[in-house]
Amino acid sequence: MKIVRVDSRVDDITYGAVEPEGIRLHLGSPFVAWEPTETVVAWDEVKLLAPVIPTKVIAVGRNYVDHAKEFDNKIPEEPLLFLKPPTSVIGPLQAIRIPKESSNVHHEAEMAIVVGKVARDVRIEDAGSYILGLTAANDVTARDLQRSDGQWTRAKGFDTFCPLGPAIDTNLDPLEGLQVTCRVNGELRQSGSTADMVFGVSELLSYASSIMTLLPGDVILTGTPAGVGPITAGDKVEVEIERIGVLMNTVVAR
Repeated sequence: MKIVRVDSRVDDITYGAVEPEGIRLHLGSPFVAWEPTETVVAWDEVKLLAPVIPTKVIAVGRNYVDHAKEFDNKIPEEPLLFLKPPTSVIGPLQAIRIPKESSNVHHEAEMAIVVGKVARDVRIEDAGSYILGLTAANDVTARDLQRSDGQWTRAKGFDTFCPLGPAIDTNLDPLEGLQVTCRVNGELRQSGSTADMVFGVSELLSYASSIMTLLPGDVILTGTPAGVGPITAGDKVEVEIERIGVLMNTVVAR
């Protein structure tokens, strides 16, 4: 199943499931209780939104060997976690805004885990049962501020710096290797496979849950392959995760 969150003319903001004819609207949410309605709306009758509004976005640094090497960084012995604020989240087709404080903002294409239920001290072997599904993400980063600040909060935390979507796929096996790509104005910038992650999906959820309680709808970004690079006003950025879909965002100046 592919789950989307939409603003529709029929029922305002709601969740739905993708079907061949369009989107079947549901009552409730996939995190508590939801029921399908008889209403199916066409794609051109809805606005796609970020598939979740998390209480927190946990991101993982240097989780691909080739990305760590392109910045001459060591591979961490444990997952290197940092947080992005919920206010950084935007959905498909929304604009990434370049802040005036930075002159070197980068794209980072990533697969993201969507937490399905409350998780605390989860064992690796049980992690799959706490995952609702997977989606695409862009860990937008002000690279110059990341270097100058010595820590990553400001560089990763600006409004619009966490595009998510377009859908949550609940049927994918996290152990499968999925292609992760990024194109800017049609030019291929990043191409990698989730099979190359240093720490896998189950390890990341287990590790994060040993530090903080994960709530339904929270998101874990799983790291980016090599090829990150600058984006500027006027660009069109497309992050694609195999079998999940394409997350497209434009770029504007703040």
